[in-house]
This record gives sequence, structure tokens and C-alpha cells, in this order.
Amino acid sequence: MPITSRYRIIAIGKVRKVWIQKGISLYLKRIPGLAITEIRDSSPQKESRAIKSALKHDELMVVLTEEGESLSSLAFSQRLQNLGSKKLAFVIGGAEGLTPELKSIANWKVSLSPMTFPHEIARLLLIEQLYRAHAILQGTPYHR
Repeated sequence: MPITSRYRIIAIGKVRKVWIQKGISLYLKRIPGLAITEIRDSSPQKESRAIKSALKHDELMVVLTEEGESLSSLAFSQRLQNLGSKKLAFVIGGAEGLTPELKSIANWKVSLSPMTFPHEIARLLLIEQLYRAHAILQGTPYHR
């Protein structure tokens, strides 16, 4: 199974900034098969229910949160490789973040940075890191 078909992003809200849309589009062309499921933004509780409904039974839930594990790009790629063929759903919360309950049931919590980013930028950063991880594992020169 190709690495990219193992991953899906579940994100609250739409990307409205054109420059972020362009960046996401660039990386999605490089990693075909990466699916993005957008959830309508509302209250954190409603978003949490919608996220749980969107999860597939065979996916592990990976939430992006500043309290999550902070990894280098190399360590992130190695962790993805160690997960083998397991399917992962990366969850990005909205403006109010994810509920404590959703974080508590996550299979893995990842931090992109100790800084807080708007959800649109977090989506772009995650997609770039997934591409970078793929490049590291394939031995291509993208990651120097």
C-alpha cells in the first residue's frame, strides 16, 4: 500500500486564504491519494462528534495539539514507518481547538510546534511534513 493512501486528514473548516490553498494544492499534487475531509466549524462539542463520526473503523486517530509529542522530521518519518500499513487519520481542530475528550481517546498526539498556528496553516504544515516524511523514507533529496 503506498504511503499516501494510508493517511487522511480530518480538518475543521475550510481553507480560505488563497496562498495557503496554493501551497496545499502543490503538495497534494506531489502526494496523490492523500484525502482531506472537511468538517463544518461550529462548537467544539459538535465538531468532536462530527470527527468521531468521520473516523473509519480501521483508522488510528492522530490529533494535532500543542500538548502532543514534538518530533523532528526524521523522527516523524521513522514513526510513520514503524506504524507499518496502519491507516492514520490526522485531526486538525478549529479555532477553539479539540475537546479534552477527543484528545483523550486519540491513538497518538502530535505537536507541529510549541507555537499555536491557525488551523489553515497547521493543515499546510502537516501536509508538507507528510510529504517530507515520504521523501525521507524514499531517500529523495527533498529533505536535506
